[in-house]
Amino acid sequence: MRSMTRAAALAVTLSLTAGSVGALATGAQAAAVETKAVIANYQAIAHAMYKDAHSGAVALKAAVGDLVKAPSEASLKAARAAWIASRPAYQQTEALRFGNAVVDDWEGKVNAWPLDEGLIDYVDAGYGSEAEHNPLYTANLIANKKVRVGATMVDATRIDKKMIAGLHEAQEVEANVSIGYHAVEFLLWGQDLNGTGPGAGNRPYTDFDTRNCTNKNCDRRAAYLTAATDLLVDDLAEMVGYWAPGGIARTQLEGKGLEGALATILTGLGSLSYGELAGERMKLGLMLHDPEEEHDCFSDNTHNSHYYDQVGMVAFATGRYVRADGSVMAGPSVLDVAAAKDKAVAEELQKALAATSAKMQVMKDTADSGKMAYDQMIGEGNAAGNKIVQDVIDGLVAQTRAIERVVAALDLKIEIEGSDSLDNPTAVGKN
Repeated sequence: MRSMTRAAALAVTLSLTAGSVGALATGAQAAAVETKAVIANYQAIAHAMYKDAHSGAVALKAAVGDLVKAPSEASLKAARAAWIASRPAYQQTEALRFGNAVVDDWEGKVNAWPLDEGLIDYVDAGYGSEAEHNPLYTANLIANKKVRVGATMVDATRIDKKMIAGLHEAQEVEANVSIGYHAVEFLLWGQDLNGTGPGAGNRPYTDFDTRNCTNKNCDRRAAYLTAATDLLVDDLAEMVGYWAPGGIARTQLEGKGLEGALATILTGLGSLSYGELAGERMKLGLMLHDPEEEHDCFSDNTHNSHYYDQVGMVAFATGRYVRADGSVMAGPSVLDVAAAKDKAVAEELQKALAATSAKMQVMKDTADSGKMAYDQMIGEGNAAGNKIVQDVIDGLVAQTRAIERVVAALDLKIEIEGSDSLDNPTAVGKN
């Protein structure tokens, strides 16, 4: 399978049915599972996932280089396709967050959202000229060679990795996202001005064409896109190193002991499933019917981001990861440990993972068919679309409850991240 082209590998649709989740080890086989081997497999999969994410970013960098060198409809389309192709491997890593502090502390550099895009580039008049929450709401780093950040005047004459990284989350405003996947996404697509109607962002390739420039500053826009993509490659390479043998992520996990490491795995699964994905990324946007609350909002790729989060959770729960080249890694898993303790509880989680995955598949198929993008699904008055999203949310919540029962069966203690949209919905939208 390693001879497959990247395009062919990405064309493979992962089927997350009960069958692909896999059969649980039982009896003597389950009892023989060593927790240490489970942790080792988890670490190996983490390392492989980040290597795949890094490879995707390298391919994106090459496509961006082609776009900047020779802007055209074709080179812009290719860069956008490379961005979308780079997302699945990274999204699968998100189940490593929450329990692994080194990942959670780093994650904001590559996947922070939502962002106030006026920090980076020009925006539509409907965006507004100022925001109470953010003094840099329309700073427009591409248009301005000097930017005031509090009492400091920042020299933005040279757009490079150091400059844009230094302004990330400037003035402690989380929406000041100057780097990462979503900064690159905005630069490739531009704003999605369609609301909950059909269509994604539609930035023209001439925004990067210095000989036939639209919207001014094409040289600086190209420099920003290049720097942001290069920095993404660098940051992912850093995390590959963290999960390599002897890396800090492995060292920290091993330092927790076997029970602590199992608790870390289950914390990542529970918190991503519940507070982050079901809550902040899905229920909040559905409650507000707000396309600004979708994860990949410029590209209309949100359905894939959510889907591959679930693919990653299944991979870490089952110990089986399908790599970007189509090859498969498999080994003992936390589900095997659970089955050795309480087979019924393990089977319950297995079924919950499969049920959520089936609901995710409906969402993905609906969006991929062109019938309804994710931002349309969450639109007000779209009963059919709202139901598709709510079904996924319900599946994720049920999946989390099954994770909690595994935690109890293993006599572990974890803290699962919550979300007001699930735990205190009356507080949503209030100051």
